Order: sequence, then C-alpha cells, then structure tokens
Amino acid sequence: MADLTRFGISIDARLLEQFDQLIDGKGYSNRSEAIRDLIRGALVEQQWGDLAREIVATVTLVYDHHTRDLADKLTEHQHSHHQEIISTLHIHLDTHHCLEVVVIKGPADRVRRIADELIGTKGVKHGKLVATTTGRDLG
Repeated sequence: MADLTRFGISIDARLLEQFDQLIDGKGYSNRSEAIRDLIRGALVEQQWGDLAREIVATVTLVYDHHTRDLADKLTEHQHSHHQEIISTLHIHLDTHHCLEVVVIKGPADRVRRIADELIGTKGVKHGKLVATTTGRDLG
C-alpha cells in the first residue's frame, strides 16, 4: 500500500467496543485493516450488481451420491458450462454424502444462473453460492 490516506471517523463508543471485539476475534492486527476489508466487501457486492462484469464464485454442494442419477446430472451441468466452470473439488464425507466445491468465473448474471441450476438440482441437500471478485479493480 504505497499511497495511504488517513481519515477520521466519529463512532459511538459502545459500537466501537463491539467492533474491536469483533476484529480481535477475527485476528485483525488493527482497525485499519478491518475497515479496508469491510470496504472491499462492499465494493465486491457492488460489482455483483453489474451483471456483465466478470466475477468469480464458488458453489458448495452437499448431496447423497446414492440418489439416482444425481452425480451424473451434476457432472452434466458442469460439462455444459465448461467455459465458466474452471475447477471442481469433490470430497467423500462419509459412505453416502459428498461435498463438491465448484469454482465459476464469468459474467455475474451467468455465474448466478449456473449456481442456481447446480443448487436447484433435485437431490442436492444443501447448496451455497459465495461471491467474490477477480481482484483486478480492488486497491
């Protein structure tokens, strides 16, 4: 961070105490880094509002691999979006359940649609989309 700017804020003492407890629990070394992360988080959310902007996301899926044709359906979804799906991690949780993490990169609207298709596949017990950014536009 070569070019830093200092600024001050006014904040209620109780709110600041709660914030300090929060960032201490998360391991931040100082308030500045925590505030920078909050700002970056807000900017990433804003980027997701631009449906044409290229973004990155992970989709986490938990499912019973004994569910008829489910693994094949998920694989077919992934193959049909091979340009956007850049990686998949498959983990056997126990004798029945699998966890799959799918990394998707592309325009925000397309990434959301692919995630919804995967999560909405009949037999998926739980799915979650985690949005992030390519990092190109963040300071």
